[in-house]
Amino acid sequence: MTDSPRAPREAPESPGTKSRTSHESTEKPLDSLIRHATDNAVSWITLDRPEAMNALTWDQRERVIALLAAASADPGVRAVVITATGRGFCAGADLRGGPPAGERVPGDVARTVRLGAQRLIAAVLDCEKPVIAAVNGTAAGIGAHLAFACDLVLAAETARFIEVFVRRGLVPDGGGAYLLPRLVGPQRAKELMFFGDALSAADAERIGLVNRVVPPEALEKTAREWSERLAAGPTRALALTKQLVNASLDADRGSAFAAEAAAQEINMTTVDANEGVASFVERRTPRYGGR
Repeated sequence: MTDSPRAPREAPESPGTKSRTSHESTEKPLDSLIRHATDNAVSWITLDRPEAMNALTWDQRERVIALLAAASADPGVRAVVITATGRGFCAGADLRGGPPAGERVPGDVARTVRLGAQRLIAAVLDCEKPVIAAVNGTAAGIGAHLAFACDLVLAAETARFIEVFVRRGLVPDGGGAYLLPRLVGPQRAKELMFFGDALSAADAERIGLVNRVVPPEALEKTAREWSERLAAGPTRALALTKQLVNASLDADRGSAFAAEAAAQEINMTTVDANEGVASFVERRTPRYGGR
């Protein structure tokens, strides 16, 4: 295993929010700000810029995207955990660490959002391995959307989720208006986005944004247990299941049923599917290899 499971490297930005500090990312190596470790087939991505509440600069965002892409392509990785250090999970985007901006022309903002915050969220949604968010503290703006894009969300009791955009007079970015209505319905999504009030971990669990709330000292242990359980599962079947569920929210019944049948066809060619059937017939515990 490389580094510690709590380690991160670099991260992203979005026009939505910014950190209270400006130069840390240029003073420290990127792989110390977004630390990475692989342990028991789990890729741990840890945001480690606690002095800035783990706000993401453009280079840090790019590292997170690259690590998620690498997890998809690496057969030795079978699950991913995204977590952070300090009091914040991610305070949003820190725009002050990006390349120098010239004169703004029409299309610049849309391009920045498309190539920045939206790419980050898409990288989580499109990752071929199950992704767990272990939210240790405040998740605001794009930081909240980073958590909500994950397949499963664990939160410490001290975590908070804030749709901070309205406080800045901004429209939510990073897929917020796509993710939230699908998770909690349009009325609840509008309430969160219109008022920008902080949502406690307990309330986030109550309305369905969080799978489980645990004491802060149990967060890493629970994330490890969940991720290693996923890593021991039929990796390709989980990837196909993730694709089916995500696509179903935008598909009619006929398209969803057709996608399900195609996924079944693909999955039945995998080694793990054959192992699962054989273990059932032989009345033993399956031994999945992620193939």
